[in-house]
Amino acid sequence: MQFQDLKLIDPLLRALHDEGYDEPTPVQQQAIPHVLVGRDLVGCAQTGTGKTAAFALPILQRLIAANQNRQRGVIRVLVLSPTRELASQIGESFTSYGRYTGLKNIVIFGGVGQQPQVQALRRGPDILVATPGRLLDLMNQGMVKLNSVEVFVLDEADRMLDMGFIHDVRRVISALPTKRQTLLFSATMPQDIQDLADRILDNPVHIEVTPQATTVEKIDQSVYFVDKKDKPALLAHLLGDRAIRRVLVFTRTKHGANKLVQHLERGYVQAEAIHGNKSQTARERALENFKSGKTRVLVATDIAARGIDVDDVTHVINYDLPNIPESYVHRIGRTARAGASGIAFSFCDSDEREFLRDIEKLIRLRVPVVSDHPFVSSGASASLPVSNSRGGGQRQQSWSGRPASDGGRSRSGGSSNGQANRNSGGLNGQPSRASNGGTNGQPSRASNGGTNGQSSHASNGGATNTFNDSRPMASVNREGDLSHQSNAQLTGALDADGAPHRSRRRRRPRRPQQA
Repeated sequence: MQFQDLKLIDPLLRALHDEGYDEPTPVQQQAIPHVLVGRDLVGCAQTGTGKTAAFALPILQRLIAANQNRQRGVIRVLVLSPTRELASQIGESFTSYGRYTGLKNIVIFGGVGQQPQVQALRRGPDILVATPGRLLDLMNQGMVKLNSVEVFVLDEADRMLDMGFIHDVRRVISALPTKRQTLLFSATMPQDIQDLADRILDNPVHIEVTPQATTVEKIDQSVYFVDKKDKPALLAHLLGDRAIRRVLVFTRTKHGANKLVQHLERGYVQAEAIHGNKSQTARERALENFKSGKTRVLVATDIAARGIDVDDVTHVINYDLPNIPESYVHRIGRTARAGASGIAFSFCDSDEREFLRDIEKLIRLRVPVVSDHPFVSSGASASLPVSNSRGGGQRQQSWSGRPASDGGRSRSGGSSNGQANRNSGGLNGQPSRASNGGTNGQPSRASNGGTNGQSSHASNGGATNTFNDSRPMASVNREGDLSHQSNAQLTGALDADGAPHRSRRRRRPRRPQQA
Protein backbone atom coordinates (compact mmCIF):
# COMPACT_ATOMS: atom_id res chain seq x y z
CA MET A 1 0.00 0.00 0.00
CA GLN A 2 1.12 3.56 -0.80
CA PHE A 3 0.11 6.80 0.93
CA GLN A 4 -1.88 7.88 -2.11
CA ASP A 5 -4.06 4.80 -1.58
CA LEU A 6 -5.24 6.38 1.67
CA LYS A 7 -6.80 9.28 -0.29
CA LEU A 8 -4.48 11.92 1.12
CA ILE A 9 -4.41 15.25 -0.69
CA ASP A 10 -1.50 16.40 -2.82
CA PRO A 11 0.07 18.90 -0.35
CA LEU A 12 0.44 16.08 2.20
CA LEU A 13 1.77 13.61 -0.37
CA ARG A 14 4.38 16.14 -1.47
CA ALA A 15 5.50 16.65 2.13
CA LEU A 16 5.70 12.88 2.68
CA HIS A 17 7.79 12.55 -0.46
CA ASP A 18 10.13 15.25 0.82
CA GLU A 19 10.51 13.26 4.06
CA GLY A 20 11.24 10.09 2.13
CA TYR A 21 8.07 8.24 3.15
CA ASP A 22 6.21 6.19 0.55
CA GLU A 23 4.56 3.32 2.39
CA PRO A 24 2.38 3.78 5.49
CA THR A 25 3.03 1.73 8.60
CA PRO A 26 0.31 -0.64 9.89
CA VAL A 27 -0.97 1.86 12.46
CA GLN A 28 -1.19 4.53 9.75
CA GLN A 29 -3.03 2.19 7.39
CA GLN A 30 -5.63 1.45 10.06
CA ALA A 31 -6.02 4.87 11.68
CA ILE A 32 -5.93 7.38 8.81
CA PRO A 33 -9.18 6.29 7.04
CA HIS A 34 -11.19 6.46 10.30
CA VAL A 35 -9.77 9.83 11.35
CA LEU A 36 -10.44 11.28 7.88
CA VAL A 37 -14.17 10.59 8.23
CA GLY A 38 -14.32 12.11 11.72
CA ARG A 39 -14.55 9.00 13.90
CA ASP A 40 -13.28 8.94 17.48
CA LEU A 41 -10.44 6.47 17.84
CA VAL A 42 -8.49 4.50 20.43
CA GLY A 43 -5.12 3.35 19.13
CA CYS A 44 -2.94 0.89 21.00
CA ALA A 45 0.46 0.66 19.33
CA GLN A 46 4.08 0.51 20.36
CA THR A 47 6.38 3.47 20.28
CA GLY A 48 8.26 3.85 17.02
CA THR A 49 5.40 2.57 14.87
CA GLY A 50 4.42 5.90 13.29
CA LYS A 51 1.60 6.97 15.60
CA THR A 52 2.28 10.70 15.17
CA ALA A 53 1.77 10.62 11.41
CA ALA A 54 -1.27 8.40 11.95
CA PHE A 55 -3.12 11.33 13.52
CA ALA A 56 -1.21 14.36 12.14
CA LEU A 57 -1.84 13.62 8.45
CA PRO A 58 -5.63 13.15 8.59
CA ILE A 59 -6.00 16.08 11.00
CA LEU A 60 -4.20 18.40 8.60
CA GLN A 61 -6.41 17.21 5.76
CA ARG A 62 -9.61 17.74 7.75
CA LEU A 63 -8.52 21.27 8.70
CA ILE A 64 -7.83 22.14 5.06
CA ALA A 65 -11.21 20.74 3.98
CA ALA A 66 -13.02 22.91 6.55
CA ASN A 67 -10.77 25.93 6.04
CA GLN A 68 -13.42 28.06 4.36
CA ASN A 69 -15.56 27.93 7.50
CA ARG A 70 -12.76 28.49 9.99
CA GLN A 71 -12.79 31.22 12.55
CA ARG A 72 -9.59 33.25 12.42
CA GLY A 73 -7.21 33.23 15.39
CA VAL A 74 -8.65 30.27 17.32
CA ILE A 75 -7.17 26.94 18.31
CA ARG A 76 -8.80 24.19 16.26
CA VAL A 77 -6.67 21.23 17.33
CA LEU A 78 -5.23 20.42 20.75
CA VAL A 79 -2.63 17.68 21.17
CA LEU A 80 -1.75 16.84 24.76
CA SER A 81 1.65 15.24 25.42
CA PRO A 82 3.26 14.07 28.69
CA THR A 83 6.81 15.38 28.10
CA ARG A 84 8.55 18.38 26.57
CA GLU A 85 10.61 16.22 24.22
CA LEU A 86 7.57 14.41 22.87
CA ALA A 87 5.66 17.68 22.48
CA SER A 88 8.56 19.12 20.47
CA GLN A 89 8.69 16.00 18.32
CA ILE A 90 4.95 16.21 17.57
CA GLY A 91 5.24 19.89 16.72
CA GLU A 92 8.10 19.14 14.31
CA SER A 93 5.96 16.47 12.63
CA PHE A 94 3.05 18.86 12.12
CA THR A 95 5.46 21.42 10.67
CA SER A 96 7.02 18.87 8.30
CA TYR A 97 3.77 17.32 7.08
CA GLY A 98 1.97 20.64 6.88
CA ARG A 99 4.67 22.65 5.09
CA TYR A 100 2.48 23.06 1.97
CA THR A 101 -0.82 23.63 3.77
CA GLY A 102 -0.41 27.10 5.30
CA LEU A 103 -1.56 25.79 8.69
CA LYS A 104 0.31 26.98 11.77
CA ASN A 105 1.19 25.09 14.93
CA ILE A 106 2.96 26.01 18.16
CA VAL A 107 4.30 23.99 21.07
CA ILE A 108 4.09 25.06 24.71
CA PHE A 109 5.66 23.39 27.72
CA GLY A 110 7.16 24.26 31.08
CA GLY A 111 10.77 24.73 32.04
CA VAL A 112 11.20 27.83 29.87
CA GLY A 113 9.90 31.36 29.99
CA GLN A 114 6.28 31.71 28.97
CA GLN A 115 6.46 35.08 27.20
CA PRO A 116 7.58 33.77 23.77
CA GLN A 117 4.81 31.16 23.99
CA VAL A 118 2.22 33.80 24.86
CA GLN A 119 3.31 35.89 21.87
CA ALA A 120 2.98 32.85 19.60
CA LEU A 121 -0.51 32.17 20.96
CA ARG A 122 -1.56 35.73 20.13
CA ARG A 123 -0.70 35.07 16.48
CA GLY A 124 -3.51 32.57 16.34
CA PRO A 125 -2.21 29.03 15.70
CA ASP A 126 -4.43 26.38 14.19
CA ILE A 127 -2.81 23.55 16.13
CA LEU A 128 -1.60 23.66 19.74
CA VAL A 129 0.69 20.96 21.11
CA ALA A 130 1.10 21.22 24.88
CA THR A 131 2.10 19.54 28.09
CA PRO A 132 -0.60 19.60 30.80
CA GLY A 133 1.15 21.79 33.40
CA ARG A 134 2.02 24.76 31.23
CA LEU A 135 -1.32 24.54 29.39
CA LEU A 136 -3.32 24.75 32.63
CA ASP A 137 -1.12 27.61 33.83
CA LEU A 138 -1.83 29.64 30.68
CA MET A 139 -5.51 28.71 30.80
CA ASN A 140 -5.74 30.04 34.35
CA GLN A 141 -4.13 33.28 33.16
CA GLY A 142 -6.70 33.58 30.39
CA MET A 143 -4.06 33.20 27.67
CA VAL A 144 -5.53 30.02 26.15
CA LYS A 145 -9.14 29.44 25.09
CA LEU A 146 -10.18 25.93 24.06
CA ASN A 147 -13.85 26.56 23.25
CA SER A 148 -13.25 26.27 19.47
CA VAL A 149 -11.29 23.00 19.49
CA GLU A 150 -12.52 20.61 16.80
CA VAL A 151 -10.07 17.74 17.36
CA PHE A 152 -8.49 16.65 20.65
CA VAL A 153 -5.59 14.19 20.71
CA LEU A 154 -4.39 12.55 23.91
CA ASP A 155 -1.03 11.03 23.07
CA GLU A 156 0.85 8.54 25.27
CA ALA A 157 -2.11 8.33 27.62
CA ASP A 158 -0.56 5.64 29.79
CA ARG A 159 2.50 7.81 30.34
CA MET A 160 0.18 10.61 31.48
CA LEU A 161 -1.13 8.18 34.08
CA ASP A 162 2.36 7.08 35.14
CA MET A 163 3.50 10.68 35.62
CA GLY A 164 0.45 11.65 37.68
CA PHE A 165 -1.09 13.93 35.04
CA ILE A 166 -4.44 12.18 34.84
CA HIS A 167 -6.21 14.81 36.99
CA ASP A 168 -4.72 17.63 34.90
CA VAL A 169 -5.93 15.84 31.78
CA ARG A 170 -9.47 15.71 33.18
CA ARG A 171 -9.34 19.46 33.90
CA VAL A 172 -8.26 20.19 30.33
CA ILE A 173 -11.00 17.95 28.91
CA SER A 174 -13.62 19.77 30.98
CA ALA A 175 -12.70 22.99 29.11
CA LEU A 176 -13.20 21.43 25.65
CA PRO A 177 -16.39 21.60 23.61
CA THR A 178 -18.64 18.58 23.98
CA LYS A 179 -18.91 18.25 20.20
CA ARG A 180 -15.44 17.32 19.00
CA GLN A 181 -13.41 14.50 17.55
CA THR A 182 -11.26 12.74 20.15
CA LEU A 183 -8.27 10.49 19.46
CA LEU A 184 -6.50 8.56 22.21
CA PHE A 185 -3.19 6.80 21.61
CA SER A 186 -1.35 4.66 24.10
CA ALA A 187 1.39 2.03 24.01
CA THR A 188 -0.33 0.09 26.79
CA MET A 189 -3.96 0.05 27.89
CA PRO A 190 -4.29 -0.25 31.69
CA GLN A 191 -7.77 -0.24 33.17
CA ASP A 192 -7.61 3.42 34.24
CA ILE A 193 -6.90 4.48 30.66
CA GLN A 194 -9.68 2.25 29.36
CA ASP A 195 -12.10 3.86 31.84
CA LEU A 196 -11.00 7.33 30.71
CA ALA A 197 -11.50 6.37 27.06
CA ASP A 198 -15.01 5.14 27.83
CA ARG A 199 -15.88 8.53 29.34
CA ILE A 200 -14.40 10.93 26.81
CA LEU A 201 -14.86 9.14 23.46
CA ASP A 202 -18.05 8.66 21.49
CA ASN A 203 -18.45 5.23 19.91
CA PRO A 204 -14.74 5.02 19.08
CA VAL A 205 -12.98 2.75 16.62
CA HIS A 206 -10.42 0.53 18.33
CA ILE A 207 -7.19 -0.35 16.56
CA GLU A 208 -4.41 -2.47 17.97
CA VAL A 209 -1.43 -2.95 15.73
CA THR A 210 0.46 -5.28 18.08
CA PRO A 211 -0.56 -7.01 21.32
CA GLN A 212 -0.53 -4.66 24.27
CA ALA A 213 2.81 -4.22 26.05
CA THR A 214 4.73 -6.41 23.62
CA THR A 215 8.10 -5.31 22.38
CA VAL A 216 9.04 -4.71 18.79
CA GLU A 217 10.05 -7.99 17.17
CA LYS A 218 13.12 -6.46 15.54
CA ILE A 219 14.68 -5.56 18.91
CA ASP A 220 17.24 -8.14 20.02
CA GLN A 221 16.89 -8.17 23.83
CA SER A 222 19.23 -9.61 26.45
CA VAL A 223 19.97 -9.27 30.16
CA TYR A 224 23.28 -9.22 32.04
CA PHE A 225 23.30 -10.28 35.70
CA VAL A 226 25.86 -8.06 37.39
CA ASP A 227 26.58 -6.71 40.86
CA LYS A 228 25.60 -3.08 41.28
CA LYS A 229 29.19 -2.01 41.95
CA ASP A 230 30.31 -3.58 38.66
CA LYS A 231 27.73 -1.89 36.43
CA PRO A 232 30.04 0.99 35.39
CA ALA A 233 32.78 -1.45 34.46
CA LEU A 234 30.37 -3.63 32.48
CA LEU A 235 29.09 -0.58 30.58
CA ALA A 236 32.64 0.48 29.75
CA HIS A 237 33.37 -3.07 28.62
CA LEU A 238 30.38 -3.09 26.26
CA LEU A 239 31.16 0.36 24.89
CA GLY A 240 34.52 -1.02 23.77
CA ASP A 241 32.57 -2.50 20.86
CA ARG A 242 32.55 0.18 18.17
CA ALA A 243 29.43 -1.37 16.67
CA ILE A 244 27.61 0.46 19.47
CA ARG A 245 27.61 3.71 17.55
CA ARG A 246 24.69 5.59 19.05
CA VAL A 247 23.40 4.35 22.41
CA LEU A 248 20.76 5.46 24.86
CA VAL A 249 21.50 4.51 28.47
CA PHE A 250 18.63 4.67 30.96
CA THR A 251 19.11 5.21 34.69
CA ARG A 252 16.51 5.31 37.42
CA THR A 253 17.52 8.62 38.98
CA LYS A 254 18.76 12.02 37.86
CA HIS A 255 21.73 11.84 40.22
CA GLY A 256 22.60 8.43 38.81
CA ALA A 257 22.52 9.84 35.27
CA ASN A 258 24.91 12.68 36.15
CA LYS A 259 27.25 10.34 38.02
CA LEU A 260 27.34 7.90 35.11
CA VAL A 261 28.17 10.65 32.61
CA GLN A 262 31.09 11.73 34.78
CA HIS A 263 32.35 8.15 34.92
CA LEU A 264 32.12 7.74 31.14
CA GLU A 265 33.88 11.02 30.46
CA ARG A 266 36.75 9.94 32.70
CA GLY A 267 37.07 6.98 30.33
CA TYR A 268 37.10 9.33 27.32
CA VAL A 269 33.58 8.36 26.18
CA GLN A 270 31.60 11.35 24.92
CA ALA A 271 28.36 11.35 26.93
CA GLU A 272 25.66 13.77 28.05
CA ALA A 273 22.68 13.49 30.39
CA ILE A 274 19.07 14.46 29.82
CA HIS A 275 16.55 14.55 32.68
CA GLY A 276 14.05 16.75 34.49
CA ASN A 277 16.61 18.78 36.43
CA LYS A 278 18.29 19.96 33.24
CA SER A 279 17.15 23.24 31.76
CA GLN A 280 15.23 23.03 28.54
CA THR A 281 18.14 24.61 26.69
CA ALA A 282 20.53 21.97 28.05
CA ARG A 283 18.11 19.17 27.17
CA GLU A 284 17.69 20.42 23.64
CA ARG A 285 21.43 20.84 23.20
CA ALA A 286 22.14 17.32 24.48
CA LEU A 287 19.49 15.88 22.18
CA GLU A 288 20.82 17.78 19.18
CA ASN A 289 24.38 16.62 19.87
CA PHE A 290 23.11 13.05 20.09
CA LYS A 291 21.18 13.35 16.82
CA SER A 292 24.16 14.82 14.99
CA GLY A 293 26.53 12.12 16.24
CA LYS A 294 28.68 14.50 18.27
CA THR A 295 27.64 12.63 21.41
CA ARG A 296 27.88 8.84 21.27
CA VAL A 297 26.11 8.09 24.57
CA LEU A 298 22.99 9.85 25.86
CA VAL A 299 22.13 9.01 29.47
CA ALA A 300 18.46 9.57 30.25
CA THR A 301 15.81 9.01 32.88
CA ASP A 302 12.34 7.71 32.11
CA ILE A 303 10.96 11.23 31.69
CA ALA A 304 12.74 11.30 28.32
CA ALA A 305 11.93 7.74 27.29
CA ARG A 306 9.03 8.69 25.03
CA GLY A 307 10.26 12.02 23.79
CA ILE A 308 13.45 10.89 22.09
CA ASP A 309 12.84 10.27 18.41
CA VAL A 310 16.28 9.79 16.90
CA ASP A 311 17.00 7.75 13.81
CA ASP A 312 19.57 4.98 13.90
CA VAL A 313 19.83 4.45 17.65
CA THR A 314 21.77 1.19 17.48
CA HIS A 315 21.48 0.22 21.14
CA VAL A 316 19.43 0.91 24.25
CA ILE A 317 20.99 -0.07 27.57
CA ASN A 318 18.92 -0.30 30.74
CA TYR A 319 21.68 0.52 33.21
CA ASP A 320 19.00 0.36 35.91
CA LEU A 321 15.93 -1.77 35.30
CA PRO A 322 12.73 0.28 35.61
CA ASN A 323 10.45 -0.51 38.56
CA ILE A 324 7.44 0.13 36.31
CA PRO A 325 7.31 -2.72 33.74
CA GLU A 326 5.65 -0.60 31.06
CA SER A 327 8.64 1.74 31.11
CA TYR A 328 10.78 -1.09 29.77
CA VAL A 329 8.63 -1.23 26.64
CA HIS A 330 8.95 2.51 26.09
CA ARG A 331 12.67 2.59 26.79
CA ILE A 332 13.67 -0.08 24.30
CA GLY A 333 11.23 1.39 21.79
CA ARG A 334 13.77 4.15 21.21
CA THR A 335 15.63 1.73 18.94
CA ALA A 336 14.28 -0.26 15.98
CA ARG A 337 12.18 2.73 14.88
CA ALA A 338 10.49 3.01 11.49
CA GLY A 339 11.05 -0.65 10.68
CA ALA A 340 14.77 -0.74 11.51
CA SER A 341 16.35 -3.32 13.80
CA GLY A 342 17.93 -2.61 17.17
CA ILE A 343 19.54 -4.12 20.25
CA ALA A 344 18.58 -3.69 23.91
CA PHE A 345 20.80 -4.70 26.83
CA SER A 346 19.61 -4.70 30.44
CA PHE A 347 21.76 -4.81 33.57
CA CYS A 348 20.17 -6.62 36.51
CA ASP A 349 21.59 -6.69 40.03
CA SER A 350 20.27 -8.73 42.94
CA ASP A 351 17.84 -6.00 44.00
CA GLU A 352 16.29 -5.84 40.52
CA ARG A 353 15.34 -9.48 40.05
CA GLU A 354 11.70 -8.75 40.90
CA PHE A 355 11.65 -5.93 38.35
CA LEU A 356 12.85 -8.35 35.67
CA ARG A 357 10.21 -10.87 36.62
CA ASP A 358 7.49 -8.23 36.30
CA ILE A 359 8.85 -7.10 32.92
CA GLU A 360 8.89 -10.62 31.54
CA LYS A 361 5.36 -11.18 32.77
CA LEU A 362 4.18 -8.02 31.04
CA ILE A 363 5.86 -8.62 27.69
CA ARG A 364 5.13 -12.36 27.80
CA LEU A 365 8.71 -13.11 26.88
CA ARG A 366 11.72 -14.44 28.74
CA VAL A 367 14.61 -12.13 28.09
CA PRO A 368 17.70 -14.17 27.12
CA VAL A 369 20.57 -14.11 29.61
CA VAL A 370 24.16 -13.31 28.64
CA SER A 371 26.35 -15.35 30.96
CA ASP A 372 29.70 -14.94 29.19
CA HIS A 373 30.98 -11.57 30.39
CA PRO A 374 33.68 -10.54 32.86
CA PHE A 375 31.34 -9.21 35.55
CA VAL A 376 28.80 -11.97 36.18
CA SER A 377 27.24 -11.26 39.58
CA SER A 378 28.38 -13.31 42.55
CA GLY A 379 24.83 -14.57 43.04
CA ALA A 380 24.24 -15.56 39.43
CA SER A 381 25.59 -19.08 39.90
CA ALA A 382 22.92 -19.81 42.46
CA SER A 383 20.09 -18.51 40.35
CA LEU A 384 21.01 -18.63 36.69
CA PRO A 385 20.66 -21.49 34.25
CA VAL A 386 24.04 -22.67 33.07
CA SER A 387 24.96 -21.27 29.69
CA ASN A 388 25.34 -23.89 27.02
CA SER A 389 27.61 -21.54 25.12
CA ARG A 390 31.34 -22.01 24.89
CA GLY A 391 32.05 -18.28 24.71
CA GLY A 392 31.35 -15.29 22.56
CA GLY A 393 28.59 -13.90 24.74
CA GLN A 394 25.89 -16.32 23.68
CA ARG A 395 22.69 -16.07 25.63
CA GLN A 396 20.38 -18.24 27.63
CA GLN A 397 16.77 -18.50 26.59
CA SER A 398 15.28 -18.36 30.06
CA TRP A 399 15.62 -16.34 33.22
CA SER A 400 16.68 -17.76 36.53
CA GLY A 401 14.43 -18.88 39.29
CA ARG A 402 11.59 -20.06 37.05
CA PRO A 403 11.00 -23.14 34.94
CA ALA A 404 11.86 -22.71 31.29
CA SER A 405 9.59 -24.46 28.83
CA ASP A 406 11.60 -26.62 26.46
CA GLY A 407 14.51 -24.98 28.20
CA GLY A 408 18.15 -25.30 29.18
CA ARG A 409 20.18 -28.36 28.41
CA SER A 410 21.31 -30.78 31.10
CA ARG A 411 25.03 -31.44 31.28
CA SER A 412 24.52 -34.70 33.16
CA GLY A 413 21.36 -36.22 34.60
CA GLY A 414 18.36 -34.77 36.43
CA SER A 415 17.30 -31.15 36.00
CA SER A 416 13.53 -31.06 36.24
CA ASN A 417 11.58 -28.31 34.42
CA GLY A 418 14.20 -28.05 31.73
CA GLN A 419 16.92 -26.14 33.54
CA ALA A 420 20.64 -26.81 33.30
CA ASN A 421 22.27 -29.28 35.68
CA ARG A 422 26.01 -29.67 36.06
CA ASN A 423 25.81 -33.19 37.53
CA SER A 424 22.92 -35.00 39.13
CA GLY A 425 20.35 -33.50 41.49
CA GLY A 426 19.25 -29.87 41.26
CA LEU A 427 15.57 -30.46 41.79
CA ASN A 428 12.93 -27.85 40.93
CA GLY A 429 14.92 -26.51 38.03
CA GLN A 430 18.08 -25.09 39.61
CA PRO A 431 21.66 -26.19 38.90
CA SER A 432 23.47 -28.56 41.23
CA ARG A 433 27.24 -28.15 41.40
CA ALA A 434 27.90 -31.72 42.61
CA SER A 435 26.19 -35.07 42.88
CA ASN A 436 23.58 -36.16 45.41
CA GLY A 437 22.96 -32.73 46.88
CA GLY A 438 21.09 -29.48 46.78
CA THR A 439 17.48 -30.53 47.29
CA ASN A 440 14.63 -28.10 46.75
CA GLY A 441 16.44 -26.27 44.02
CA GLN A 442 19.55 -24.74 45.60
CA PRO A 443 23.11 -25.63 44.62
CA SER A 444 25.22 -28.06 46.59
CA ARG A 445 28.96 -27.47 46.47
CA ALA A 446 29.91 -30.93 47.82
CA SER A 447 28.50 -34.44 48.01
CA ASN A 448 25.85 -35.67 50.44
CA GLY A 449 25.08 -32.30 51.95
CA GLY A 450 22.88 -29.24 51.98
CA THR A 451 19.45 -30.26 53.24
CA ASN A 452 16.39 -28.02 53.19
CA GLY A 453 17.51 -26.28 50.02
CA GLN A 454 20.60 -24.59 51.43
CA SER A 455 24.18 -24.77 50.17
CA SER A 456 26.57 -27.22 51.79
CA HIS A 457 30.26 -26.47 51.71
CA ALA A 458 31.53 -29.37 53.85
CA SER A 459 31.85 -33.00 52.80
CA ASN A 460 29.43 -35.50 54.33
CA GLY A 461 27.14 -32.99 55.83
CA GLY A 462 28.95 -30.19 57.62
CA ALA A 463 25.93 -29.46 59.80
CA THR A 464 24.06 -26.45 58.50
CA ASN A 465 22.27 -24.16 60.93
CA THR A 466 19.28 -22.47 59.32
CA PHE A 467 17.66 -19.45 60.96
CA ASN A 468 14.26 -17.92 60.23
CA ASP A 469 15.54 -16.03 57.20
CA SER A 470 16.73 -19.33 55.67
CA ARG A 471 20.28 -18.14 55.23
CA PRO A 472 23.01 -20.80 55.32
CA MET A 473 25.26 -20.47 58.33
CA ALA A 474 28.72 -21.78 58.96
CA SER A 475 29.51 -25.25 60.24
CA VAL A 476 30.16 -25.18 64.00
CA ASN A 477 31.80 -27.65 66.37
CA ARG A 478 30.60 -28.65 69.80
CA GLU A 479 32.35 -25.74 71.49
CA GLY A 480 30.57 -23.28 69.20
CA ASP A 481 33.72 -22.24 67.29
CA LEU A 482 33.78 -21.97 63.51
CA SER A 483 34.96 -25.21 61.96
CA HIS A 484 37.98 -24.89 59.67
CA GLN A 485 38.11 -28.49 58.56
CA SER A 486 38.80 -29.36 54.97
CA ASN A 487 35.95 -28.72 52.54
CA ALA A 488 34.14 -26.60 55.11
CA GLN A 489 35.67 -23.25 54.23
CA LEU A 490 33.34 -20.31 54.39
CA THR A 491 34.77 -18.43 51.45
CA GLY A 492 32.38 -18.72 48.54
CA ALA A 493 29.36 -19.34 50.74
CA LEU A 494 26.25 -17.65 49.43
CA ASP A 495 23.45 -15.91 51.19
CA ALA A 496 19.89 -16.58 50.08
CA ASP A 497 19.96 -13.53 47.81
CA GLY A 498 23.10 -14.75 46.08
CA ALA A 499 25.55 -12.34 47.74
CA PRO A 500 28.74 -13.67 49.35
CA HIS A 501 28.16 -14.69 52.96
CA ARG A 502 30.86 -13.47 55.27
CA SER A 503 31.17 -15.04 58.69
CA ARG A 504 31.61 -13.04 61.84
CA ARG A 505 34.28 -13.87 64.38
CA ARG A 506 33.03 -14.99 67.75
CA ARG A 507 33.15 -11.97 70.03
CA ARG A 508 35.22 -12.47 73.17
CA PRO A 509 33.60 -11.58 76.50
CA ARG A 510 34.35 -8.03 77.52
CA ARG A 511 36.61 -7.72 80.54
CA PRO A 512 35.12 -5.82 83.49
CA GLN A 513 36.50 -2.32 83.74
CA GLN A 514 38.92 -1.56 86.51
CA ALA A 515 37.57 0.72 89.20
